[in-house]
Amino acid sequence: MEFSRRSRLRLEDEFNEDAALEGLICHNVALYLLPPMVDLAIEDFETLALERLKVLRILEQATAKNVKIGSDEGRESILNEMNHAELKAYARLCTGNRNTDLDMEARRRDYVSHFILRFAYCRSEELRRWFVTREMELFRLKFSGLSSQDVADFIEEFDMDYTPLTADERAEVKEGLYDSTGYQTVSQIDTMDFYKVPFTDVLDLVRGQRCYLKEGYAYVSAGDFVSVIGNKHQELLEEGLQAHLRLLPELENDERFASLLKGLHTSYTGKDYTIAKNGEVPIESLDQLSKKSFPLCMRMCHDTLRSTHHHRHGGRMQYGLFLKGIGVTLEDSLRFWREEFTRGTVALDKFEKDYAYNIRHNYGKEGSRVNYTPYSCMKIIMSSVGPTDTHGCPFKIWDPSVLQTKLGSYGLGAAHAEEIAGFVSKGHYQVACSKYFEVSHGLPLEEGINHPNQYFELSQIKMGARAAPTKPKPTPSRRPVNHNGTASQQDETMLDTQDTEALNEDDDDELWQLMENKESGVETKPVKQQNGHVPEKLELEGIKPLNGAVAAALHWEDDEDFDVSQMETE
Repeated sequence: MEFSRRSRLRLEDEFNEDAALEGLICHNVALYLLPPMVDLAIEDFETLALERLKVLRILEQATAKNVKIGSDEGRESILNEMNHAELKAYARLCTGNRNTDLDMEARRRDYVSHFILRFAYCRSEELRRWFVTREMELFRLKFSGLSSQDVADFIEEFDMDYTPLTADERAEVKEGLYDSTGYQTVSQIDTMDFYKVPFTDVLDLVRGQRCYLKEGYAYVSAGDFVSVIGNKHQELLEEGLQAHLRLLPELENDERFASLLKGLHTSYTGKDYTIAKNGEVPIESLDQLSKKSFPLCMRMCHDTLRSTHHHRHGGRMQYGLFLKGIGVTLEDSLRFWREEFTRGTVALDKFEKDYAYNIRHNYGKEGSRVNYTPYSCMKIIMSSVGPTDTHGCPFKIWDPSVLQTKLGSYGLGAAHAEEIAGFVSKGHYQVACSKYFEVSHGLPLEEGINHPNQYFELSQIKMGARAAPTKPKPTPSRRPVNHNGTASQQDETMLDTQDTEALNEDDDDELWQLMENKESGVETKPVKQQNGHVPEKLELEGIKPLNGAVAAALHWEDDEDFDVSQMETE
């Protein structure tokens, strides 16, 4: 099957800056056949990359929890998570195909961000595999929201040689369609479009007995048409990553690209916890808080400190920054660490000489005056941990037997401990942490755990110790469009009226200074000047500028929740 794409001809016949992108975003479900011809400011480049990464991580967590992307419940769960994360542009793309101005802006973000992430994920086999898997999940999620007419439009736009069965053709195989589509009523089947395709194109449907077979052909409903193009789309993604890999050395000559792209996969994309915004936490309450509101990684650090009265450097950084983020003041932090260390083998004068400076440094009171950010889950998971270290992610570094024993000592039942260990065995450490939260609090968790300080904050809210932050107004629930061309309880204004209040209202430009963090091992180098000034735009091979109107459209007017300053450099 070939994707000839009629817009290629239009781009060749009438090539201009507007057509370069507009001709590629004719449908909410994109195939990413040609690179976009755009010129982006570095801020837009970073914003779009991190925004799409948030989407892919939501899909990863949903898959780890065995959420069925194609089911109504699975779609609703994922879309709710996107809306909660203020990813309205992507949620819009997953709710049918329309051609409003908001849809066009969402498509621009989607198309450009996809090619940006190709550069970040082409560098290794492991990253390529992760990216292709997540992109295919997003592709299926978007396709599952299409009506029969949307599918027909998709086929026409990409010049595919498929047409729905005629009335006479349906009459010949109607009994087979009824028998092979048992999950639909007869009236629903009579209004659905079906396509005749070689059975080798839909082997997954054949294995699942979800299509009618006759004389080497499969009769596929519009709702299952994603199987027809899924394999070919995956091949195109893999080929595209290889092409980007060949361009990568030239692209990384620009140190701004190199720094961003190399650390993108482990970048933190959530709320900024650099500065505590919910009042002070007295150190006298830490013992009690650690039992309920600390994630396992921080409870491990706390218990170790209380029992051994010492932490190596990695443990002091991981736990000390966490305490700063939850609201422990500099004065209390100094007092807390001083009391613990001097109970062990560290003399008072040695503490003041060798340790107090580092604590003040983390609070931005010494050295370069950088107010360091607490470590995210990804940073902790990816950190190097030696046999004598006391930091890291317990779900990753503990043996399964040790983990289950520890969970049991914390009050978890054997069944729950085994379930959590099951997530760990598959490498889903953050999902395991989320499950640990749910079991410990006896309450479901609406969002995945991505940061230890997020865990603490959510725990305090669940326990009533803190007020929940102001959230955007809820959006009316919309079920997926049925594949007979109608919508069930459809609200065409979905996402149009959603409150635009950002989840994180406070910007923290100081976070950019994390490039100076000695712990990350990354140094900020001055950008080379060109003709006496610092360049403000990034130019990529094969990417040309758009006019101001199209470039401005890349800014999603109603989606201001994402703050680039929240990016954590690893």
